[in-house]
Amino acid sequence: MKYKTEIECTSDKIVLDEESKNLIEKAIEAVLFEEQPDFDVFISVLVCDKEEIRSINNEQREIDKATDVLSFPALKFDENYNLLEEISDYDYDPELEAVYLGDMVLCADVAREQAEEYGHSVDREFAYLTVHSMYHLFGYDHMEENMKADMRKKEETVLKKLGLERK
Repeated sequence: MKYKTEIECTSDKIVLDEESKNLIEKAIEAVLFEEQPDFDVFISVLVCDKEEIRSINNEQREIDKATDVLSFPALKFDENYNLLEEISDYDYDPELEAVYLGDMVLCADVAREQAEEYGHSVDREFAYLTVHSMYHLFGYDHMEENMKADMRKKEETVLKKLGLERK
């Protein structure tokens, strides 16, 4: 399984250096290693500020407030995290030579605030939000307790492998 990402920062107020991009890539790669999809994937990542994520959240979810991360899965999964439909030519992008898994939008401002609030590094918060979003792209959710427990367990497993587990 191969993967491709496109990581873009749209705010001139945010500095997204190579180290931060590499951390996002490593977090994505760690989730893919755990989940082992049987197809090559493409993930789009947008890093933005509070104003932009608030606007996206309002436009897409009709929630007029900033949040830490938004996930927009391209594939549909059932309650057991299995694909509802076979991967088709429609899902496969020949230019990318991969299946489009979805988009994630990370808010750098909120990530920094939450890192301070929770008493851990900004790197850990960025990695957590990336991992969290990846699991949403794979059909996980935290609306029901059993799914929330599954998601949290997987997130912590990946963060531990990245050396960024909770202290």
